[in-house]
Amino acid sequence: MVGGGDGGDANRIHRMAMDDPIPWYKKKHLRTLYLNLFPCVIGIEMTSGFDSQIINSAQLLPAWKHYFGNPTGAYSGILASALPLGSVIGLPLIPLINDTFGRRWCIMFGSIVMIIGTFIQGFAINGPMYIMARGIIGFGLPYAIVAGSCLIGELGYPKERPVLTSLFNACYFIGAIVAAGCTFGTQQIDNDWSWRIPSLLQMAPSLLQVLFVLFLPESPRFLISKDRYEEAKDVLIKYHAEGNPESEFVQAEIAEIKITLEIELEHSKRSWMDLVRTPGMRRRVLIGSLLGLFTQLSGNVVISYFLGDVLKLIGYTDPAFQTKYNLGNQCWSLVCGVSAALVVMRFRRRTMYMTGILSILAVYVGWTICTALFINDKSDVAAKLSLFWIYAYSPAYNLCFNALTYTYLIEIFPYAQRARGISIFQFWGKAAQFFGTNVNPIGTQAIGWKYLLVYCCWIFAEAVLIWFLWPETSDRSLEELAFLFEDREDYAYTATAAVSKIVHHDDSADKSHQHISEHEKV
Repeated sequence: MVGGGDGGDANRIHRMAMDDPIPWYKKKHLRTLYLNLFPCVIGIEMTSGFDSQIINSAQLLPAWKHYFGNPTGAYSGILASALPLGSVIGLPLIPLINDTFGRRWCIMFGSIVMIIGTFIQGFAINGPMYIMARGIIGFGLPYAIVAGSCLIGELGYPKERPVLTSLFNACYFIGAIVAAGCTFGTQQIDNDWSWRIPSLLQMAPSLLQVLFVLFLPESPRFLISKDRYEEAKDVLIKYHAEGNPESEFVQAEIAEIKITLEIELEHSKRSWMDLVRTPGMRRRVLIGSLLGLFTQLSGNVVISYFLGDVLKLIGYTDPAFQTKYNLGNQCWSLVCGVSAALVVMRFRRRTMYMTGILSILAVYVGWTICTALFINDKSDVAAKLSLFWIYAYSPAYNLCFNALTYTYLIEIFPYAQRARGISIFQFWGKAAQFFGTNVNPIGTQAIGWKYLLVYCCWIFAEAVLIWFLWPETSDRSLEELAFLFEDREDYAYTATAAVSKIVHHDDSADKSHQHISEHEKV
């Protein structure tokens, strides 16, 4: 566990940031940084939200159904799942680009690929071309997501970092609302442009990223890893100290980042094999993989991609009602997502995860019972309660999987393996999404409401795994969490001593670091 040094110096960087009395909006440079982060980094997940509603809403459009031959079952599934399939294909090279060229250029690359795919999607002339276009969008999306989440966590001031990384996922619903609202408006168009217009608008977030991302500074941790020490120092002084080069906080932060990266990179080969080389890294990979599965297999894909099908199960077959209900649900989800992000600093990570997953389980049990009652007894009350449970799902899901996903991933994976760790998460997440978007339409068509029972059992299993595997990561800086799973007090002590040297003006950090290699030989 993270430790080392005396109790007064442990977690010092985090405590120094939390004790800062000046809010971010009263700091000129930090305020500018956060306002620039929104359109070109925090907004990356708008593309994912837009995509879910492109498929969800398009299936309610008569012109889309007619153009693609009234897709059902497996064909309907592949139209939706082509994007996550493309994401899985593109994942292996993400760490290479992200760690070689930097976070900004990785975002740029992914955004350009998505713009190309969206253009093809909007002008698709048949099903295969539409599927190929969605695969191209999916290929580019994780490049932007992985690099963007890393950049937010590594640029943000420690006091606001968890909120920023939580808002990253909440922006999913902005894209979903725009897509649902746009499709609601274009359904009045009695031709193919009713679905082509929303399809082309999916490139809007990527255009914002291409236009603004190079106005952002590069990650100081990336710069230090490339021996661009002065550039990193300038970034931290400008944004974390408002231009004050004498800031004790920034001097301590630079020392901690520098010494931690030296230790990490000294014992890392920067390869995929690093992820399975030690027990600590294997546990990180297990948690990241399970988190990827849980974010997509907790029943959310049913609501995000196939809401029309589940509404039909409870007797709501009118396309106009389905579209309005869907739009309302996305607006409600945005409120829940932002609210969850804003309270992430008030609760411990495990508390939020367990509260969220148990709430999801309660929602699914209630939803399943009400759907069964409607189908068996034609109860109008049960049908209306089912509508309530669908809305109740959003605050439950947002409390854990939406608010904490990238916050938690950035905290459990150290810098040297952060991009690979988030790529592992993306792999399992997109694989689960591909599985869900193909299996859900088949499952609901084959066994109806009983398919919801499958999710009830699976969500219970998720709760058990979270209880036993998820560690607590709150109230620590990223460097303090770098050795979370390693029983290496000497590493943690060295990083802590580097901070002590700045704060207390002692030289224990230098002495400690000199003896690391000798300790390794023992």
